[in-house]
Amino acid sequence: MFSVLTACSPQPDVSTTSDESLSWQQQDGTVVVNYFAEWCAPCLRELPELNEFYHEDVVNNDELQLIGVSFDPLTNEQVHQLAERHGIEYPLALSKPAPAFPFERPKMLPATYIIKADGSVEGPLMGEQSLSSLRAAVAD
Repeated sequence: MFSVLTACSPQPDVSTTSDESLSWQQQDGTVVVNYFAEWCAPCLRELPELNEFYHEDVVNNDELQLIGVSFDPLTNEQVHQLAERHGIEYPLALSKPAPAFPFERPKMLPATYIIKADGSVEGPLMGEQSLSSLRAAVAD
């Protein structure tokens, strides 16, 4: 689903803490994007469910990806520290280069978007997500 970009390639839309790059025009699977913040209690409560979804559903599925996005402006180093501090085991979007998503930034948190292979966007799914709600969202 993710292609390695060379020096001649255009800048990716999203770069992650796991050294992956994503370009929406080259996407051939489903991407789950979860916006969260450290000060958002429901966001922190859903992290174990997102970790479980990542390990059980995403890791061995080339057609599915999960990316977390900090609502707050953070440096790339702070994004890595945030993941470590809260035990986030799935990739987070880096702030530099600035990520470009095919939807507007949410106004409330937590917010989860489903970007399908055809480029359509579902969501935001507002509030805490569970393993079952995430599975249902990507199954549609």
